[in-house]
Amino acid sequence: MTGAADEDKKGEALRQQRFRMLEDIASELSGEIVFPSYFDAVLRIRNALRDPEASVERIVALVRTEPLICARLLQLANAAAQGGGEIRELNGAVVRLGINAVRNTALAVAMSQLVRSKELVPFADMSRTLWLHTLRAAAAAEVIAAALSRIKPDEAMFAGLVHDIGAFYMLYRAAQYEELRIRPDTVRHLITQWHESIGESVLFALKLPEGIVEAVRHHDQPRALLQDNPRNLGEVVYAANLLARADFEWADGGLPEAALGEQYLALAPDIEARFQALQAEYAG
Repeated sequence: MTGAADEDKKGEALRQQRFRMLEDIASELSGEIVFPSYFDAVLRIRNALRDPEASVERIVALVRTEPLICARLLQLANAAAQGGGEIRELNGAVVRLGINAVRNTALAVAMSQLVRSKELVPFADMSRTLWLHTLRAAAAAEVIAAALSRIKPDEAMFAGLVHDIGAFYMLYRAAQYEELRIRPDTVRHLITQWHESIGESVLFALKLPEGIVEAVRHHDQPRALLQDNPRNLGEVVYAANLLARADFEWADGGLPEAALGEQYLALAPDIEARFQALQAEYAG
């Protein structure tokens, strides 16, 4: 990072700005949470949901690429449980809610996101990079769960999709401050430092299952070599995040080879294939 960026991060005015942003975030999380992620993805979802001829498969394929819409559908499905058990993946939420409720809810969230998306214009490239990382992490989590654990691949995919939801939220909040809009390096630093704790707060505010929140809580924290197969969803998300961040410019620390056993690294071709498949489903 450049000297100018370091100076940005140490300036008293920016320290105060960051503090105010965190205060604003804390206040906002007590109400209804709506924020944009990646404009193109939300726009594509909105357009598909408006098409009365769009198939269930097409709607689900698109919705599974957007973290907030998926989280909101899971929240509503579990609120409507009526003794039906906790749901921790998108397909189960679709079955419980029904396609009409899924369509209406997803469309309402997408429309609210699009209204707010103009504020993200200064960070358009950053939001796209983050979205691609998220999609790759979702693909990696699904593949790892299927190949190396007894964890349900759909559940792992959902956890991978929402693991960086705090980063999307912080990017949107940072875009509302002029001092930060002109300092992308400072914004990256803020997100790197705070996205895990902010993401945990967002997921709790969305009333997602505690197991999902726990799994993504420390996904960016360095750990000892993960050599054995994953024992829980948290280890799946941790490995997926590492394998998805090899070409992610915000990543700090060493390469995945320094943290994962060979069985994880051997899944790279399968993860890439699943990632490409998700992009193809998204593109239609």
